[in-house]
Amino acid sequence: MINSQRLAKRFKDLVEIDSLSREEHNVAVVLEKTLTSMGAIVCFDNAKEKVDGNCSNLIAKFKGTVDRKPIFLSGHMDTVGPGKNIKVKFEDGIFKSDGTTILGADDKSAIAIILEVMDVILENNMEYPPIEIIFTVCEEIGLLGAKTLDYSLMDSTFGYILDSTDTEGIVTKAPASNKIILKIYGRAAHAGAAPENGINAISIASKAISNLSLGRIDEETTCNLGTIKGGVATNIVPEFVEIHGEARSHDPEKLNIITDKIITSFRTAAQAFKDSSGAPKIEAIVENDFPNTNIPENHEAIQLARRAADNMGISLASKTIGGGADANIFFGKGIIAGVLGTGMTDVHTLNESIDIKDMENSARLVLEILKVHAAGEIN
Repeated sequence: MINSQRLAKRFKDLVEIDSLSREEHNVAVVLEKTLTSMGAIVCFDNAKEKVDGNCSNLIAKFKGTVDRKPIFLSGHMDTVGPGKNIKVKFEDGIFKSDGTTILGADDKSAIAIILEVMDVILENNMEYPPIEIIFTVCEEIGLLGAKTLDYSLMDSTFGYILDSTDTEGIVTKAPASNKIILKIYGRAAHAGAAPENGINAISIASKAISNLSLGRIDEETTCNLGTIKGGVATNIVPEFVEIHGEARSHDPEKLNIITDKIITSFRTAAQAFKDSSGAPKIEAIVENDFPNTNIPENHEAIQLARRAADNMGISLASKTIGGGADANIFFGKGIIAGVLGTGMTDVHTLNESIDIKDMENSARLVLEILKVHAAGEIN
């Protein structure tokens, strides 16, 4: 029932509408018109003011034909750069860009698939549950759309986000993340005339970093110091350094432990530079970027997806990932979102591609999930 030509055309049309983060308005206008023509009630929240963009999150509701719990389908409208004036190439069933930009399958493939599923349901007069479609903004720059989404506009408490690669997998576990900013305050002095009067902030930072284990800490935990800036000139003892990093873990307690270890290492290093004026100041700023996701295997969202996969003769594997997605933010709000794949590969690169067959398979799975839910096969 999936119309491959329609799916391919819609995907190409969506990809060729520029929608970098904070610039999703043009694609949202098209989506609003499309969904309204399908019979959905469409609205936007007020996220654009909060994310400093030109578009808010889109929420569309189909009332359904059967009395079941509402269920949501979601993807994000924004893409990474370079993502302006994308030119799509379609050869042997594979979509690519012309090599000068990303393709935008992340996450326009999700949008095209969700719209195709709704087209199939409506044109075949299929029974379906109440469906909410959530298209978020600014996912690529910190999940900002999901963070500012007006959840009072949602009725559903579970559903699926299409924002992964594997069309035969469902993400059930993803880590929590802390953003960490460290500010090291030394003391400036002339590096040639009186270096002993200064306290080198770069030296403090170096000492602290040398005592840290970075990268993969264990199977659940990672940490990274990603940027460092400081100093003014080669003839001045640097009085200030700022470092930005992160820590991630599937275990919230481990996340707190590794975050504290990083901060403690800098404060301990500062003590080694203590003089008559005291120890150099270390300012640590920690922000929880997103909570973890941990969906139980017996949750309705997982059971529905598994039953649908079984009906199709495929095995749907539970996936544990190291990245964050809108699903993490949803989970923190008490809303369960299993993350499904669309087949996109090499995302965020000029080599990004997607096979139309993978998109079709993803659409079939989503359609079957809705059919299973409408039939009440999982209670």
